[in-house]
Amino acid sequence: MLRPSGAEEAAQLPSRRARAPVPAPAPRLTALDGSRASARLSLACLLLLLLLTLPARVDTSWWYIGALGARVICDNIPGLVSRQRQLCQRYPDIMRSVGEGAREWIRECQHQFRHHRWNCTTLDRDHTVFGRVMLRSSREAAFVYAISSAGVVHAITRACSQGELSVCSCDPYTRGRHHDQRGDFDWGGCSDNIHYGVRFAKAFVDAKEKRLKDARALMNLHNNRCGRTAVRRFLKLECKCHGVSGSCTLRTCWRALSDFRRTGDYLRRRYDGAVQVTATQDGVNFTAARQGYRRATRTDLVYFDNSPDYCVLDKAAVAATLDSSAPECRRGFWCTRDMT
Repeated sequence: MLRPSGAEEAAQLPSRRARAPVPAPAPRLTALDGSRASARLSLACLLLLLLLTLPARVDTSWWYIGALGARVICDNIPGLVSRQRQLCQRYPDIMRSVGEGAREWIRECQHQFRHHRWNCTTLDRDHTVFGRVMLRSSREAAFVYAISSAGVVHAITRACSQGELSVCSCDPYTRGRHHDQRGDFDWGGCSDNIHYGVRFAKAFVDAKEKRLKDARALMNLHNNRCGRTAVRRFLKLECKCHGVSGSCTLRTCWRALSDFRRTGDYLRRRYDGAVQVTATQDGVNFTAARQGYRRATRTDLVYFDNSPDYCVLDKAAVAATLDSSAPECRRGFWCTRDMT
């Protein structure tokens, strides 16, 4: 025997109640009232589900990949925009190199600022990696974006040449005969594929900034490009001699990456000479922040805001966070006094 539908049960409800020995009849529930109540309940359940499943708004970044190690699961990495997630899903082996590069550039950042009040401190199990300090468009943010971009280029380029990636290998463009101050030589060996490293790093690292298209994104894109250029700047020429008794009558040469420390030292100098700028009204370029300041070049790091003191406690920042018990200079909150 088939059970009656919800509407039939609602229609039968009044007659069943009439036969029940109750002192007073209960209010009648019509099918329309039941439908409205069911709709309201469904809507409330849906809203509750959205609140439970949607993450809170946090300023996260692909930098957190470095904390995941080999456990890179693209759908579980917070802070990735759709383009970055697509690249992550398509090239999982490259993502492992990106994670290695993230750990390397964070170590280099901490080395470069080891004697500073802000020493590139990271927050454990925090998806923002550096906390609120990166929200300010300061010199430190400019350096972090530059060296993070450089770290991705360096890691992917190295992985290509070492045969760790299926999509790239040695540089296919360095072929034929060439010359330098020592004379002619033949390209040979395995030149590091800087072209692929730069191309992938640009596509992956810049994806979020290209989506936002605001003044801070313009600053980040500029500093990202400075980081990529810095790695290319320190490519070195390595050669092997051929000839009788080891003479260098013939040479075979290839391009090789320098140690990442050279890139870190260079960007540290760029940090010291960073240029304070403001975005132009059209939002596509920079101008000097004050009259008499020099204009920024393509190799300069740029920033908008003065660096905070990184030592004086900012009570407003403490009040704005749920966890106000930790020392804020270690937690990454900026402070009240700006450095002049």
